[in-house]
Amino acid sequence: MSEENTISTNEYREQRIANLNQLAELGFKPYGEAFERTRLADVKRNFEVDQEISAAGRLMTIRRMGKASFATLDDGTDTFQIFIKKDLLSEEQFAGVKALDLGDFVGVKGRTFLTKTAEPTIQVHNWTLLSKAVQQPPEKFHGLQDIEERYRKRYLDLMMNKESRDRFYKRSAIIAEIRAFLNQRGFMEVETPIMQGQAGGAAAKPFATYHNALGKNLVLRIAPELYLKRLIVGGFDKVYEIGKNFRNEGIDRTHNPEFTVLELYEAYGDRNSMKAIIEGLLPHVCEKVLGQITVEYGEAKETLDFTPPYREVPYHTLVTDLMGAEWFDLSVEEARAQALLKGVAIEPAMDHLLITHEIYDKLIEKSLRQPTFVTRIPRQFVPLAKVCVDDPELVDVFEFVVAGKELCPGYTEQNDPVAQRAALADQAGADTEKVDEDFILALEHGMPPTGGLGLGIDRLVMMLTNTEAIRDVILFPQMR
Repeated sequence: MSEENTISTNEYREQRIANLNQLAELGFKPYGEAFERTRLADVKRNFEVDQEISAAGRLMTIRRMGKASFATLDDGTDTFQIFIKKDLLSEEQFAGVKALDLGDFVGVKGRTFLTKTAEPTIQVHNWTLLSKAVQQPPEKFHGLQDIEERYRKRYLDLMMNKESRDRFYKRSAIIAEIRAFLNQRGFMEVETPIMQGQAGGAAAKPFATYHNALGKNLVLRIAPELYLKRLIVGGFDKVYEIGKNFRNEGIDRTHNPEFTVLELYEAYGDRNSMKAIIEGLLPHVCEKVLGQITVEYGEAKETLDFTPPYREVPYHTLVTDLMGAEWFDLSVEEARAQALLKGVAIEPAMDHLLITHEIYDKLIEKSLRQPTFVTRIPRQFVPLAKVCVDDPELVDVFEFVVAGKELCPGYTEQNDPVAQRAALADQAGADTEKVDEDFILALEHGMPPTGGLGLGIDRLVMMLTNTEAIRDVILFPQMR
């Protein structure tokens, strides 16, 4: 915004309140009524000279020139210039213009014209005050210098930063297109409990709470998986949920304790049917929201191509390509030594399986830039999936990785209640109460062969909008 910060915040506020009182004396209501208007994006899109227009928005700039003024309105959809001239307004209306401040909301009525520089403009014949801003907005060209303040006062970030606002428009459009894609293919959107008696569907620390009326402890869900599978048992064949998960764990550039996930299940499907969904969904979203199937990502503007089919490669192949064909025959001590030579720090308690996964996590996954399905993962890491028919030590899943980050796991789901109890018990260890016996009971009533996947919405939005920090794609992220 164009006015300089030369006085204190309190003095600005006092001056703005004085202006508010002056406007009230002139007959303006400081906080006016509803105003029928055309969105500024539509005014700009359908612009013609000498149209009668009713528009509204926040004053972002004001250039006063004696008996005339130019100003810029922003209504959240676009910006548009207005022209105010003394001889076109009543005496009270022109006097009121002098008491307007940056950040005020006004409604205007007038006719369109082109300035000498050919800029589309509304010549104001009448205006009304819709809302008086008594706080000084951030300065336009510097905005919010404190990055933390951008997240704590997101309304100021959105007010001043068109790039930030556009990112959240894209987020909304991405979610809308995901729904459109799945609905068109016969999936039904459902809602499952956020407050649960027992956390399940993932290995993570939950947030705990207490329900006074029921007199029982509850947790916020870490995943909706086990409830969605109950719906498959109940007879729904295609279900999905887009909602919040909560994990009482760390915060960093790619993790927020409250995050959004798409989770879906398809009866009579498997890993391959989930792969087909990803290869259909992502091109659809890219084309509809971005208008193209490639994305520039990162500071280097790496081109990510979402044209299917995507590469598919087994986990073990990726490991042996990096560490050598004999890797899985090495002793734990030899594997530890080789990992250290690659610069991967290894904890003393790690066995061969965990050393391998640390190498995958720290070196291999980061090297996978174009869309890749990593398949045949060690069963210990995915207790809710079926084992591969040719190797019971591996599970029939994929991890979908793009630009070095996992976006989505996809499973051939475990529907054998005996095998499922054994896998969950193995994961729970001594904490046997973590095994969800009601879920096992549901499986004992019979669940058809099923495919399932979970897509991180926040990470997908980050990738499609070339955003490095998860806090930039969550409107109100958790802050320290």
